[in-house]
Amino acid sequence: MQGAYRVAFISARSEEDEQGFWLVLLAAFGASETPVPVPTFNGANAVDRALTQLNQNNDPIVIVIDDAHELTHDALAHVAKFIADLPAHAHVVLASRHDLRLGAHQLRLAGEVAEIRAKNLEFTESETRELLARSGITLSGEALRTLQQRTEGWAAGLRLAALSLAVDSDPEEFVAQFSGSNRVVADYLMAEMLERQPPHVQRLLLTTSILGRVNGELADLLADTTGSDSILLELEDANAFVVSLDSERTWFRYHHLFRELLRLELRRTTPDLVAELHRRAAEWFTDRGYMVEGIRHTQAAGEWQSAAWLLADQVFDLLMSGQHKTLQSLLEAFPRAARIDHPELALVDAALESTQGRFEEAAQHLDIAEREAEKQPAEEDCGYRVGIATLRLCLARLRGQLDSVIEQVNYLASPAGARRRSGTPLSGVLRATALMNLGVVEMWSGRLADADQHLREGAELSEKIEHPYLRVSCLSNLGFASKVRSFASAREHSERAVELAHRYGWENETIIAPALLTLAGTHIWAGDFITGEKWLARAVKLTPPNTNPPVELLLHIVSGMFHAGRNRLSDALVEFEQAQRMQSLMLGEHVLASQATGWAAATKARLGMLADARRVLAEASPERAATGELRNAAAAIALESAEPDEALAQLRDVLDGRAPIIHDFTLVEAHLLAAQAYHMLKNEPEVRSSIEKALALAELERLILPFAMTGSRELLGKLPRHTTAHAALVLEILDMLEGWPRAGNGLSTPATTELSQTELRVLRYLPTNLSRSDIARELYVSVNTVNTHFRNIYSKLGAGRRTEAVERARQLRLLAH
Repeated sequence: MQGAYRVAFISARSEEDEQGFWLVLLAAFGASETPVPVPTFNGANAVDRALTQLNQNNDPIVIVIDDAHELTHDALAHVAKFIADLPAHAHVVLASRHDLRLGAHQLRLAGEVAEIRAKNLEFTESETRELLARSGITLSGEALRTLQQRTEGWAAGLRLAALSLAVDSDPEEFVAQFSGSNRVVADYLMAEMLERQPPHVQRLLLTTSILGRVNGELADLLADTTGSDSILLELEDANAFVVSLDSERTWFRYHHLFRELLRLELRRTTPDLVAELHRRAAEWFTDRGYMVEGIRHTQAAGEWQSAAWLLADQVFDLLMSGQHKTLQSLLEAFPRAARIDHPELALVDAALESTQGRFEEAAQHLDIAEREAEKQPAEEDCGYRVGIATLRLCLARLRGQLDSVIEQVNYLASPAGARRRSGTPLSGVLRATALMNLGVVEMWSGRLADADQHLREGAELSEKIEHPYLRVSCLSNLGFASKVRSFASAREHSERAVELAHRYGWENETIIAPALLTLAGTHIWAGDFITGEKWLARAVKLTPPNTNPPVELLLHIVSGMFHAGRNRLSDALVEFEQAQRMQSLMLGEHVLASQATGWAAATKARLGMLADARRVLAEASPERAATGELRNAAAAIALESAEPDEALAQLRDVLDGRAPIIHDFTLVEAHLLAAQAYHMLKNEPEVRSSIEKALALAELERLILPFAMTGSRELLGKLPRHTTAHAALVLEILDMLEGWPRAGNGLSTPATTELSQTELRVLRYLPTNLSRSDIARELYVSVNTVNTHFRNIYSKLGAGRRTEAVERARQLRLLAH
């Protein structure tokens, strides 16, 4: 390797969950955004993100992965993929105690693998002499050979020997008495080393050996002393098996062998002190928010009740940071008897079962947890009850049990004031998770105003506590919920969720699927099928089948809208029927259930399947049958059956505002269906009146799709332009219905090429009320030719719709104001 290499070092042993390993690795690369954990880890995505990060910086780098033998089977497979796809400027060094199954035979055959085995690491006699010389130790040739042979070149053993030889008055005699296996040698040298340290240093080393990491303040507490920070620094400087963990040298760890032997010595000399040391460490860690270490030391002290409540309190913090394996190991550290005696751990069991998709088992554990909560005074375990309710809603969200929102809302509507059993406030993560789950279930069950409020609160709290994953989750769902305000608000929140997800490398995570579907849906409603299809394609990739029925129902609805808007009715019907199937898997009514049923029936009618269409409506529940969406479907069936009076009768409650509707787009659809009925009855004034009402409602949100789905092109084409207050919208709709798929983001960009003379002639017709068919007649050309000119004009002017093209042309003085 040539040139200066940057080194990124990571120990596989330091991270219990694979996600933690990759986050530390990304941080070592110098990621632009600090990597943060996610609840559901995807190893393949982590590999892609790491490779992307490496490819963005061509500076030479060496990545050292120590203790690689600690990697799990899955983690090792991901590391192997990472190594196989490394860019040329990057190299990986793996340190392991045994051979790793990396499948590196191809790299080995290509000469791209260098292997250093245990035999290569043994110190030779000359290397032993050099090591001792650096410590100021000189031995005779015979003594040097004896030491090298008895340690078998073992680096740690030689280092330990060097430390003792440096202070021994008779080094030759020391070596002569030196014998035994490596383990015996290590025990002997450890005793020699401790005995030669001052008593206060011995006490510090022994009392802090219970820790995985130590700093000066914590060492002072356990050793009942002061000045430990300086001692730790001095020990590291002396290479006395103390290693700093951060660049500021505030946290330290002991060499693994050193720590193990110190622990043996502590248990041998002061066994009664061990539990007390763990209690002190537990209190110190928990007071400072290092909860995992606090729980581990509480368990080590045998304080099982306290450990159980601490773990129950931390369930959501650990889940939302992706530490599933850590949570599992903490739970498994309880003896079987302790798990039976402390039923509050059932909440932990339920959480772990839910992450693995075992929902029935999770519900059973929650029942146990709930019975335990009922035994305690409500004011003592409010936080525990909030945790139970939050997890119940999480299960409801994943299983589509939308009717459970009522019984949980009392616990979750205002969790900010709730407290844990210890008296401390609930963690921000639990409160944000509670608001997110509550908002999502409210959203899918049709309580959009409540969902909008709670998801906003969850997003704001997540930002305050700096938990981006929860914030993205809240914003992603808030996009759909905020349709209750406006489509513009829905797009704003959805785009923000997608932007944040991209910033943190989560663009392939399922949490943004609702945002992608909301963006797809709002563009399709506005007739922008090209942009809508792009968002929809991304959402399809992130929505695995049979995992989240409420989201899958939305996916099928939006897909059906796309096909119906492009007049692909058979494809649309498949999607709407799939949406109905998703509803059948849920307990409780999805907010879009009536839309799925109504559009499935209406599409069947338009395909000539009238009997099937009527059967769909007949099988609907009375509550769903009374909705505006199903009344519209009944009207569509009547129109296809040439029964305009029956259609108007079905629409009466919708138009009068008595039938419940999802959104104003249902009312736009109703007015258009009424216009068709009046057209059959040859009542032209009512036709124009109904269309004008539909246009007035559609104007604000640019709701173009209902005009396509109801087949209203002929009626709009006959509408005199001078009689409508919505001429520009009419032209947009006709553009779309005449085969020109709109695409644009509403942003103006400079014209890229001058318009041709023919395009300039077509451009002069854009500010008029003439449709594309009318312009074709005026110019004596085909509609397809006009469509081609429109497409070129839009492209050259950087416009997405007719009004934008006119405005841009006026800015460029191609048209008069």
